[in-house]
This record gives sequence, C-alpha cells and structure tokens, in this order.
Amino acid sequence: MTTNSSPQLWLYDTTLRDGTQREGLSVSIEDKLRIAKRLDQLGIPFIEGGWPGANPKDVQFFWQLQEDPLKQAEIVAFCSTRRPNTTAATEPMLQDILAAGTRWVTIFGKSWDLHVTTGLKTTLEENLAMICDTIEYLRSQGRRIIYDAEHWFDGYKHNRDYALQTLDAAIASGAEWLVLCDTNGGTLPHEISQIVQDVNGHLSLVISQEPMTKDDGQRTIPKIGIHTHNDSEMAVANAIAAVMAGAKMVQGTINGYGERCGNANLCSLIPNLQLKAGYSCITEDQLTQLTEASRFVSEVVNLAPDEHAPFVGRSAFAHKGGIHVSAVERNPLTYEHIQPEQVGNSRRIVISEQSGLSNVLAKARSFGIELDQQKAEAREILQRLKDLESEGFQFEAAEASFVLLMHEALGGRQQFFEVKGFQVHCDLIEGKETSNALATVKVAVDGKNILEVAEGNGPVAALDAALRKALVNFYPQIATFDLTDYKVRILNGHTGTAAKTRVLVESGNGRQRWTTVGVSTNILAASYQAVVEGLEYGLLLHSQAEAALKASS
Repeated sequence: MTTNSSPQLWLYDTTLRDGTQREGLSVSIEDKLRIAKRLDQLGIPFIEGGWPGANPKDVQFFWQLQEDPLKQAEIVAFCSTRRPNTTAATEPMLQDILAAGTRWVTIFGKSWDLHVTTGLKTTLEENLAMICDTIEYLRSQGRRIIYDAEHWFDGYKHNRDYALQTLDAAIASGAEWLVLCDTNGGTLPHEISQIVQDVNGHLSLVISQEPMTKDDGQRTIPKIGIHTHNDSEMAVANAIAAVMAGAKMVQGTINGYGERCGNANLCSLIPNLQLKAGYSCITEDQLTQLTEASRFVSEVVNLAPDEHAPFVGRSAFAHKGGIHVSAVERNPLTYEHIQPEQVGNSRRIVISEQSGLSNVLAKARSFGIELDQQKAEAREILQRLKDLESEGFQFEAAEASFVLLMHEALGGRQQFFEVKGFQVHCDLIEGKETSNALATVKVAVDGKNILEVAEGNGPVAALDAALRKALVNFYPQIATFDLTDYKVRILNGHTGTAAKTRVLVESGNGRQRWTTVGVSTNILAASYQAVVEGLEYGLLLHSQAEAALKASS
C-alpha cells in the first residue's frame, strides 16, 4: 500500500516503439493513438511513441498528437545519436525529431566498445563525441533528454572504464535521465544490483566534482533509469533489483511485448513495485484499471491475452482444487497474494472433474444460484459434472453450459425451444470439398414445428444461420447474438475417425460473452450441441435482464 510519503517512481512505457518490434505484432496509426490514450488514462508519465522519420506511420502519429495532445503523459520521441564524422546540426534524422514537437527526446548511444568498433566502425573517442554533440544540439533546441545507454551491462562487464565514460559524456551534455539498458537480456539480478550501485556511486562523485547546471542556472542532477529485456526470463526481476539499488525510472511495455522474448512487463512491475515494495507509481484508482488496460492493448494489437499472466490474466486468481476453493471461501489470503480487485481483476472458481462440493457451491453463487450443500441437488450436480467431464466435456472453459446444467438439475431450465433434428449438405467441386454448406434444421417453439434452411461458409456457420432464422421471429433478441469463436479438439486421436471431438463455441451479444461445449464422435453433432446451448444461454441472459428490469420498476 502506498502513502503520501511513498518514494516516487517514474514509469516509461515503450509499447508503441520497443513493443511493436515483437514478431507478428503490427499496429496502424489509429491503433497507436488508441493505445497512447489508454496509457495516458492509466497514469503512465512517459510514453515513447516511436522513431519519427524512421517510417511515415510514426511521423503521422506525432503530428496527430500535436493536434490532439494527451491529458497528462509526456509523449517521447526516440532516436539514436548522430552518425560518425558528421555534426548533429546537419543530421537529417534529428530534424525529424525536432519536427515531432515533443518536449522530451530519448537518445540512445553505444556503451559497449565492441559495438562502437564493430557496429559503428568508428573510434571510441568519436562515439563519445557523438553522444555529446547530439545531446547538446537537442538541448540547444529546447528539448529535455533521456539518455538510453544501449547494451550498458554487457559494455560495463567488458570495459567498465569506457562504459562509464559514455555516461560522463551524457551527463556533461545535459541529459536528465541515464537509463541503463540490458539490451541482450542476459544479466542476472545480483549483477544488476551491484552495477547500478556502482553507477550511483560514480554519479555522486562526478556531480560533486563538476556540478552540472541547466541553461537557467539551476543545478541538474541526472537520475538513473532501468530498461530490461526478457531473454533470460529476468526482465521484471532485474528491473526490481535496479529500483532497489536506486533507479528512479522503470521502462517496460504492456504485457511484456517486445523483440525476441520481450521487454519488462509493466503489468507485473507496477503492482509488484506499488503493492509490495511500497513505491508510488500510479494512483490506487488507476491501478484498478490495470487488467482492463492489459486486455485492451492485447485486443488492439490482435494478440490473444495470456490467460495465465500474473496479476492481469484470467487465471491469475482462479481456483480449481477443491481444498483451495474451500480455503479461499473462508479467507482469500490462504491462496491469494493480493486482492484481485486491487489490479482490476476478479476471483474465479473453476469447476472440473477435480472439483469438490465447495467449487460447485461457489460457482453457483457467482451466477446468482444458491445451493444448499445439505440437499441432494448440490451433490447430484457435482456427480453429473464429473460424469460428463469423464466423457470429454470441459466446463471450466464452458461456464455457460455448466449454468444450464445446474438449472436442469434444479428443475428450472427454461425450455425456449426444442431441437428436433438437422441435416448438413456440403458442395463438392471436382472431388474437393468447398467452404459452401447448406443446413436444414427442425425446431419446435410453443408446440409449433419450424423447418428452416440456410447457407453458410462451412457447416457450422450454416447450422448457426439456420437456427437463428428459425428462432428470430419468436425471439428477436437473437439478432444481436454473434458466434465469436469456435475451437475443436480431438480427445482420443488413436481411434482415428471414430474419435470423440470436443467443440467450444463462444457467443456474445455486444456486452457479454459466454462459452458452451459439445462432445460427440460426430463433429457436427458436437458443434450443433454447443451452438444450441449458446443460443439458449443468450436467451436466458435476456430473460433474466428483463425480469430484473421489471423488478426494479
């Protein structure tokens, strides 16, 4: 828990630059703007927007933010030092940086002598001049500088004296932040801690000998930041180790996106630093938006969210074992390291073949169903759950089907319609199956039989369309339902074409999503079962909402 006296940490998000270097991740200008505004709402003080001039997309991004600025965050432009044997004032890429119109600029330079001589093919002295000249020029144009010391830890371990000289150059030129980068992601936490402490000691010595001043005569004391990569699965631990050793800025990305194995994950760093280490990063209210922000970004970049991610994953506070559930029901501290609500997440009770009665009772309560553990219905539901899961059903991923199962066991499953049968015909052209399918379904509503036919892009789409066509005149709300996802798994592949198939269907109505399950040796029968239950559950939600509305009025 943070207080007014909690030490302040500065968060620096590089999702829009470093994060987009992840393989398979691509964003449009509109995507970048949406993410920037969401990070602004989250309270991130520094948001790195990209490298102006590196591509037209980044140029337009910064232009648009000049027209529609963020509310509180500083948008930061990113660039390298000037090229060897030129001058910063004549460097075209620095003109693009100035045109971006940001108050803050992050400049990265080489810390590792190997990169200077092999990568840049220049001298160690010229690299120091490149750092000084670039920072001094941008300072003369009214920009404030964050200096990213690229490959800092590898450079320090290979040639400590030269690595420190590169920091001295940045300090003397007026950089306000010195960010130490574990660019290859191969350093361990104890090394990070020792090196950051050494840099802090060196920084204190430099400042005491040669006090730095801004243009207005006020003394400038550069502060240390940390930028870690996850190649050794140490990015978060290394960032925390740096903070404990004195770093005041933490750079990272939402969901840990980044090149190769990714960057330090801010969705783990923020709650660890704020809730456990006692630092002030964002407000408590903003912290409760963390889970939503994580999922928002994953949705915008079109990557499936990591369900098992710490703090923000759907399974982060999910409890499956019966003993665990029973204990959590008595006191959540028994199996939860924080309250899920602190980061905007929620507790979930998972039901499966491993469930005990406590799982069933807790899951029922989460859906507004009160079961009496002393009565037979609760144990009948548990036994039915275990029997069906032994046949291949999976209710932890299909909670809507489990709700329908509970209503049936309690004798209260509403009969919206009755399925009489279906047929599916797929076209064949030159002996090859096409994606075109024709489905015929027969259902009964209020004793009236309805026969309908529909086409679809595949048999499941055709079945779904035919069912909706048959039912929409009786239940107009079905027009708002969508089939949003469809997953198939073969359960016993050794039996070949006779294998059982499990189908999970996710449906939604624009506000809620729910998943249903079907199992059969016939993939179409399994799909039909899941689609039917998806429509049935959607109708149940609608009827419950109408009942609640009537009760409130």
